[in-house]
Amino acid sequence: QETLGGASAYGASLAGGSFDFQKFAKQPYTIVRFLSWIFSIVVFSCITAEGFVNKPHKPEAHCVFNQNDSACHYAVGIGVIAFLACFFFLLLDAYMPLMSNAKERKYAVMADLGFSGVWTFLWFVCFCLLASQWSHTLDVGGIPQDAARATIAFSFFSIATWGILTYFALGRYRRGVADVTQSIYAEPPPEQHTPYPPTYAPSAYTPTTYSPYPSSAPDDFQQPPFTPTPSTITSTQPQGDYQPPNY
Repeated sequence: QETLGGASAYGASLAGGSFDFQKFAKQPYTIVRFLSWIFSIVVFSCITAEGFVNKPHKPEAHCVFNQNDSACHYAVGIGVIAFLACFFFLLLDAYMPLMSNAKERKYAVMADLGFSGVWTFLWFVCFCLLASQWSHTLDVGGIPQDAARATIAFSFFSIATWGILTYFALGRYRRGVADVTQSIYAEPPPEQHTPYPPTYAPSAYTPTTYSPYPSSAPDDFQQPPFTPTPSTITSTQPQGDYQPPNY
């Protein structure tokens, strides 16, 4: 595990702290996420309850937004997924202080950042689609106009809340990367040390002198025993005829 005891990463201490409900509830991204959760409930509940009506003498019910069923289905799908995602990320934010692994926190913050960014765009598309279809709805007789306007309004509010969540997630990601990098790659303080350890300090150097003349010490080299040469033998023999013995 890549734990940094006492360090901070992605919004909380890395030592594996405890869950504080009051602190968690007062955090800005918790409040904004709870608002996004409420807005998603309003959007899909308004459409599922009053978003489909049938004309007189027609048994089939159609979407109140210019009878475009795709617009209503899109808004319901976006709202339901946003509702589930808000609940999931609320639990993840509550569990975040209990994580002592920097990689797990990084992946959690990256998931929050990616999902929030995508849903900000999808809510923008939803708002534009509903507003455009409502402006083309000519026959509003028998249509619950308050529910249709509430759906459009809270779709717009969802753009703002999910955009704020994206901004918060991006800030947490940048701060977390900076904290982890600083904690891991911080240079240690320089250590004071001598050029040589005191135990292995070199002794004073005494140069060796060499004499250019040979010393008077006795030489261990021994000359080989004297071997007479032929000339010496010849000179020491007596004069006269000498016959060498036969063997």
